[in-house]
Amino acid sequence: MDVVFVDDDDTLREANLQSFALEGLTAMAVPSAGRALDVLDADFPGVVVTDIRMPGMDGLALFRRLRALDPDLPVILITGHGDIPMAVGAIREGAYHFLPKPYPAEQLLAAVRHALEKRRLVLENRRLARAVEAAGAEDGAFLGAAPAMRRLRETLRQVADAAVDVLVEGETGSGKDVVARQLHALSRRAARPFVALNCGALPESVMESELFGHEAGAFTGAQKRRVGRIEHADGGTLFLDEIEAMTPAMQVKLLRVLESREIAPLGTNEVRRLDLRVVAATKVGLAELVRQGAFREDLYYRLHVVTLRVPPLRERREDIPLLFAHFLARAAARFERPAPAIDAATRRHLESHAWPGNVRELSHFAERVALGLADLPAAAGAAPAGAMAGAASLPERVDAYEAALLAEAMAAHQGDVRQAVAALGIPRKTFYDKLKRHGIAPQDYRGGREEGAAG
Repeated sequence: MDVVFVDDDDTLREANLQSFALEGLTAMAVPSAGRALDVLDADFPGVVVTDIRMPGMDGLALFRRLRALDPDLPVILITGHGDIPMAVGAIREGAYHFLPKPYPAEQLLAAVRHALEKRRLVLENRRLARAVEAAGAEDGAFLGAAPAMRRLRETLRQVADAAVDVLVEGETGSGKDVVARQLHALSRRAARPFVALNCGALPESVMESELFGHEAGAFTGAQKRRVGRIEHADGGTLFLDEIEAMTPAMQVKLLRVLESREIAPLGTNEVRRLDLRVVAATKVGLAELVRQGAFREDLYYRLHVVTLRVPPLRERREDIPLLFAHFLARAAARFERPAPAIDAATRRHLESHAWPGNVRELSHFAERVALGLADLPAAAGAAPAGAMAGAASLPERVDAYEAALLAEAMAAHQGDVRQAVAALGIPRKTFYDKLKRHGIAPQDYRGGREEGAAG
């Protein structure tokens, strides 16, 4: 249901139902506020449009009841000219918009369309917040319902405790390191070390010592014994990222370790037995490197027993909103500030951006949003926030805004024209012309004051 329209006028209800139907909107028309409350709840996905003046509970009372039910439910008020001050007050309380009678059908439809978009964003934010909370401590890269991610999670559970080395393939930033850590966390090795090494980040001159370790005096400058990454991972998991960057000589030595599960550090002939799992990750296809002669075929097949592919974000776009909500909540907690709502501009960026940096890029974008540094352009024709958001065109928005300012000034000064003119800074004749054009009568704002006091 897109719209609940509340009005005690049978003819008006029927006319508006036809307008909504022609616009492709599903609507229900009810004759009273009580009937509206019977069909509305906090999860209502649409908009409420209500006349202010109705017998029994009026539109303002209905708005306040609905605000108590759900502060984010958009309520559009239909007002007579004498009700504009009340409508302005309701806008301050949180009403979405008001339309003075008579209003063009196009203006009401435009207001409803904008309100529906706002409601959709609010409900989506709530859904994402519940999903993030339900995910708990699960790493963000694993969130989502895309088929590729469901298969990946299932395979992880199947092989986590198997005594087998694993090859993880995926683009830069897709979460290969997260897969490796998850394999470790789900295995019986979880209490033992998880040792990570980026093969592309170390020069060849120190790679062997870093991996295999050395004894004191093994080479110039080796003043004390050092345990290498492979030995340190004994009983746990060794994660070798960017294994495609490993030199041919190091590939030979790694293959020997994988086949024998033994290591001999530099400077000693002592062979040490190892119990470890090796998880290797690559951002390029190793099979193609093997064909090119850039990677050893025997090492490739030794690692290729189990291969896990981490899909890029472009293959799981349905997961992007949930992933972003998770990263946004995490960033806001780290920066010690409330997580901002996902607005329309952010949503458009999430849906349209290619995300070549995958999960890592999305996470960094969430950090910028949490800090208020996203600086996203508004879409052409996007409506401003507040009471004028639903106007169909710029002249209509300006017209409605002007009427609201005039009514607000009259209400603030209790119908005193002299004070209202001074506050608005316009000539008195211009002021009266505008009052006439908008159908605003000063006496409606004077209460018990004498008309002559208006000056």
